[in-house]
Amino acid sequence: MDDEKLTGFIHYLQFEKRYSAHTITAYKHDLEQFKAYLISAFESSDLVAVSHFQLRSWLASLKEEENTPKTLNRKISSLNSWYKFLKKQGITDKNPVRLLHAQKLPTRLPSYLKEKETEFLFNELTFPEGFAGSTERLICELLYATGMRRNELLNLKEADIEWSLRQIRILGKGNKERLVPVSTGLLDSMRDYLTEKRKMETYNSSVLLNLANGQPLYEGYIYRTVKKYLSSATTLKKKSPHVLRHTFATHLLNNGANIQAIKDLLGHSSLAATQIYTNNNISQLKEIHKQNHPRG
Repeated sequence: MDDEKLTGFIHYLQFEKRYSAHTITAYKHDLEQFKAYLISAFESSDLVAVSHFQLRSWLASLKEEENTPKTLNRKISSLNSWYKFLKKQGITDKNPVRLLHAQKLPTRLPSYLKEKETEFLFNELTFPEGFAGSTERLICELLYATGMRRNELLNLKEADIEWSLRQIRILGKGNKERLVPVSTGLLDSMRDYLTEKRKMETYNSSVLLNLANGQPLYEGYIYRTVKKYLSSATTLKKKSPHVLRHTFATHLLNNGANIQAIKDLLGHSSLAATQIYTNNNISQLKEIHKQNHPRG
């Protein structure tokens, strides 16, 4: 692969498309993987003059290796972005990816906590005393109260809390900002947390949440924290931070929130991504009907 083209592509993803560092790394890996396949299967390393047949051959080999449809679609998206970039640069006028079809994804309903489980999580479970315990509790509270993603929580700044307006400004995918209202109780928790944080010898004031040593959080810490407390609150198999995001959306929908409002609060770019929560709602109604209707 031409290093100059790759560097240009990475800059295109980072500054024009504003993709996350995680997505950029994945796209770069996909291109390198495809190049390795071209070399081994076709004795060619030219990623510009690629045929539709070569792309289909690569995807077929990935299927044989039991890659999931979601992974295959990500790789198709990576290559599609690559050829769009090449066309924009005038390097090629063809995009062989356009002849490919996205893989059909199995319908999977989001995992979420029942309302009584969230009550147990925040009202019955005991969080440790001290700053570390306060951090762990606030992690769980913020994820459930705002529906933000793990990476969004990781980068949440003190300045993103708009105290007088009772809302939080969240920087989401594609550097798109959204505003999410929060309760006075959560604002009080954050205010108390910052008071304790200021008492530490060293702390990071650029981000809201810190470790007990004053350093910013990291992804693994958030994941392990959520998994630890969800393990005590629910029997769900999945116990990731995203479960609390799903819970936020599902509870809003179950209590009468408009689907468009939920879309905006979650930061989804299209309503289609939010519609999946209506499937959860229908499943719940079916279960209620089955249990309570005389002919259910």
